[in-house]
Amino acid sequence: MTTTRPPAPTSATASDHGMEEFGYRQSLSRSIGKFSSFAAGVSYISILTGTFQMFYFGFGTAGPGYLWSWPLVFLGQLAVALCFMELSAKYPVAGSVYNWSKKLGSRIVGWSAGWLMLTASIVTLSAVVLAYQLNLPKLWSGFQLVGDGSGSHDYATNAVILGTVLIVFTTVVNAFGVRLMAMINSSGVFIELIAAVLIAIILGLHVTRGPSVFFSSNGYGAGQSGGYLSAFLVASLASGYVMYGFDTASSLGEETVEPRRTAPKAILRALLASFVIGGAILVFAVMSAPNLKDPKLGTTDGGLQYIVEQVMYGWLGKVFLVCIVIAVTVCALAVHTAAIRLTFAMARDNALPFAEKLAKVSVKHSAPVIPAVVIGILSALVLVININQPQVFTVLTSIAVIMIYLAYLLVTAPMLWQRLRGAWPPADLGKDGYFSMGRWGLVVNILAVLWGLGMAINLAWPRTSVYGGPWYNTWGAFIYIGVIVAVGLIWYALRGVRVIGILASHAATQEVPAA
Repeated sequence: MTTTRPPAPTSATASDHGMEEFGYRQSLSRSIGKFSSFAAGVSYISILTGTFQMFYFGFGTAGPGYLWSWPLVFLGQLAVALCFMELSAKYPVAGSVYNWSKKLGSRIVGWSAGWLMLTASIVTLSAVVLAYQLNLPKLWSGFQLVGDGSGSHDYATNAVILGTVLIVFTTVVNAFGVRLMAMINSSGVFIELIAAVLIAIILGLHVTRGPSVFFSSNGYGAGQSGGYLSAFLVASLASGYVMYGFDTASSLGEETVEPRRTAPKAILRALLASFVIGGAILVFAVMSAPNLKDPKLGTTDGGLQYIVEQVMYGWLGKVFLVCIVIAVTVCALAVHTAAIRLTFAMARDNALPFAEKLAKVSVKHSAPVIPAVVIGILSALVLVININQPQVFTVLTSIAVIMIYLAYLLVTAPMLWQRLRGAWPPADLGKDGYFSMGRWGLVVNILAVLWGLGMAINLAWPRTSVYGGPWYNTWGAFIYIGVIVAVGLIWYALRGVRVIGILASHAATQEVPAA
């Protein structure tokens, strides 16, 4: 007769991955290095994808002054990132947000964070791939496969086709394993970083106005209730929609070499690089734009791409558009990868339907292949909404960002509770060179929670300027998130509460002779 029990942790395993803290066995390939870990975080944030996709909204709503939201969002997200850095130094496991909130809070808290993050990631992937439509037809008219772009549904239908092609690509790459993903992602990020720096430099060399333009409302917000502040709060969503996803570096912890040292640094470096380089592009773009009153600066077919095309005319502008396409590609790849790891992490806890299938790791590729395919199919289906209901899709993508901020909050809030109880940080955190905030931890953690609450409220606030009409779109953040949470909690109450627990196929157990 035998019994099973988790193996006793040793200093070697603890310093390696810390997975024994959760009772899992190693089943993913540990092959990601320092740059690949950093690249995963950078590509999810994606300087070129996010700034080029959202500039039109921020500028069109509050003008040049909206750029003050960039450092504001950075400081708030930095507080969150510092909390995540401590957690990744202690628990570098797949599905980071899900596992962290489960460890800090409870099973239902962890499951809720995972459910929010997972559904948001699927929609986010759909939103990212739509950026192909903003760039590919500008490179070559042949990429406009549906009509000539003048038809009522040409633009949206073509965006779905191009986006689906990209989803198929990210699905295939992820199915072949983390090594191929890391190689493509790292190469793409390398190109993106070089291109982003060069874009900032070239825009800087074409500056036609001084920084005083950022210290005036320039007429924006006039006549609105709340004046410019109201316009600024709406416009700040453009920065809030960009600067997240840095936790991807830690979500690949089980596949990273020396993750307890590598992941925290990767999180910080990804956020810092995105802030500095992205901020430089935005500032110099405004200062070099030929005409700030040009209405195209505030439209989807204009925006930052329009400025780049005007300043970098000819072949140079085309080269940088190619770099933006590469950035969109690796961003979609990183979002898909993170969603796969989260699915795998929840499935091996039997916290999703068909968990045994979703948690299966391909022996040949050392990767969860089924989650890659499932997420790809679901994201492609979400894309179809964009054809006839583009406003609903816009609402869904906005709501996805809110759910990610809420998932982050379900980590930082329980973490603060543990700090106040004296249960965090663990005694071994900060030793052996592992990251710890030390005495600043409580202050930073409080700021992270307050920031998360404030940003979630600002994102969800019912505004027709963001969500449009009718009323169910204006109040979409509450309605749709409510439905998503309700569906999840119904499954949890009817089945999850009874079955959730580490699958035997993934448990770190050992056979022990009975006494």
